[in-house]
Amino acid sequence: MKLDPFYLIVDSSEWIGRLIPLGVKLVQLRIKDKPEALLRKEIAASKTICQEHGCQLIINDYWQLAIDEGCDFVHLGQEDLAEADVGAIRNAGMRLGVSTHDGEELDTALSVDPDYVALGPVYPTILKKMKWAPQGIEKIGRWKQQIGGLPLVAIGGLNPERLEGVFENGADSAAVVTDITLNPDPEARTQEWISVTQKWR
Repeated sequence: MKLDPFYLIVDSSEWIGRLIPLGVKLVQLRIKDKPEALLRKEIAASKTICQEHGCQLIINDYWQLAIDEGCDFVHLGQEDLAEADVGAIRNAGMRLGVSTHDGEELDTALSVDPDYVALGPVYPTILKKMKWAPQGIEKIGRWKQQIGGLPLVAIGGLNPERLEGVFENGADSAAVVTDITLNPDPEARTQEWISVTQKWR
């Protein structure tokens, strides 16, 4: 499986409606701590927008809701993976991405035969408090050697200026949150990411 090199992560269908029409081809909907009814509404709205624009939608965490809403891709962190029914996810025909931060977590991820593995934080990040130090781009290369042909997603503190090193060290896709959502002009920043990542498509 090949992932688009530009992997956008946002927390609402509103963001998806703003940015996906610009040409984004891979997006994760990552919503935390909202009522189930709202989650279903957000997932359904996001799915409709992504289908209209030929964008791959990945649902973070809520694998059962993703199955219920007919989505085809879910992303799980380590804690969510421990509680998820991976068999049900696979039986639904869904693809699966898994977050990793150290060697033990990588082993856990590989044990469920994921469709991609995410490594982070590569650089310091303000998205959430991390118990892991920044991994650095050299670790991308080591992990890519270990996982072989499995797609590797780099995440954490990325911006267009840092992408050359990320991809040169073996990442297949670069995930971004705050560099776009906290930018004064998110649309222009999204277009910049699309332009810069064009060479790795």
